[in-house]
Amino acid sequence: MVTTTLTPTQPSTEEKLITLAGIKWLTFKAIMSDVGDGRAWRIAYAEGVLEIRMPLPKHERPKVMLELFIGALADELEIEAMSLGALTLEREDLARAIEPDTCFYIQNESLVRNKDEINLPIDPPPDLVVESDYTSSLNKFSIYADLGVPEIWRYRNQSLEVYQLVEGNYELRENSLAFPFLPIAEIPGLIEQSKAIGQRAAVRLFRERVREVLS
Repeated sequence: MVTTTLTPTQPSTEEKLITLAGIKWLTFKAIMSDVGDGRAWRIAYAEGVLEIRMPLPKHERPKVMLELFIGALADELEIEAMSLGALTLEREDLARAIEPDTCFYIQNESLVRNKDEINLPIDPPPDLVVESDYTSSLNKFSIYADLGVPEIWRYRNQSLEVYQLVEGNYELRENSLAFPFLPIAEIPGLIEQSKAIGQRAAVRLFRERVREVLS
């Protein structure tokens, strides 16, 4: 008999985190089906553990700015970049599932452009996922690695870290795989600046900087 434990925690960040242990895949899928898509919380699932997280506004703002920056990048480069937000990435054969803060198809955008649903591993995983600062009881990087996500941007402590998947593990890099020319170290400053000058003003500054780099 499997015992399910409910462990609500209130981390120092005040982010609400609930961990359910002993959850089988079918139970996980039933929970997700029952609650539907109209929810504010995000999930991660691995090895029978389901984590439910309610993001805070202070974690959402950097994510929104990164979405705006990547959209501006795509416009300046005249390429496609499909933003799919907190898309549920899952593989039943691996019993793994996760929802990033946001994700993008860039290199593989044309392969999923007309897809109503993304089905891993038939479809490729997102080329880039973004995680804002978070508290987690699961090793999210391990889940992303199992799903084959090639690049992760993690924003925490006013710093943007770029990780690339190399032989099944993530390595910290100074440059982005999707946008190798991008001055990653300058982005946190623009995110912080947006608090004073506004989001659109920060995006305009970002566009100007991108044009300088490209020229």
